[in-house]
Amino acid sequence: MINWIARYVDQQKAALDSIPAESVETWVACVREAWAQEKQLFVFGNGGSAANASHFATDLGKGSSDKLGKRFKVLSLNDNLPWITAIGNDYDYADIYRRQLENYAQPGDLMMTMSVSGNSPNLLQAARWAKEHQVKVLAMVGSKRGGLAELADHLIVIESEHYGRVEDAHMGICHMICYAFMEIESLQ
Repeated sequence: MINWIARYVDQQKAALDSIPAESVETWVACVREAWAQEKQLFVFGNGGSAANASHFATDLGKGSSDKLGKRFKVLSLNDNLPWITAIGNDYDYADIYRRQLENYAQPGDLMMTMSVSGNSPNLLQAARWAKEHQVKVLAMVGSKRGGLAELADHLIVIESEHYGRVEDAHMGICHMICYAFMEIESLQ
């Protein structure tokens, strides 16, 4: 067990080491621009990535907004379970995020999604809709990249296919984005 834990930690460190700092800096700039222009940020994912999306929306909407004094307009689209199940039941599960974007998103807004595979049909459909409606697409993926890599305006790739390690790295990036606004004076 000790050897397995040590290998897991080493592989987690490698996943974290693959975080491209320049790309994270670009994402912080995109989020800051949306905040300055009072644009919306829609964040979502599936499974563990949905949990990360909810966590990110909470940290940005509360912690970062509290520090800045001006609120971020951030919404996790995977948090309204009745709406998701209504869309999935009445239309198709692949529609759950696109149909919510149709209700909320405006040109200039941001869509941010996380996916280890980069190939979830509901994320791809939302990204295609966003691109067609001038909503900027930010995507975090694992090393398989998937279709999201082709659709994203700004892409972050974690060089691993391991779901846990990639999701942990994605959450670390989400924390970096939020704490950039809480800890760096020049971003305010």
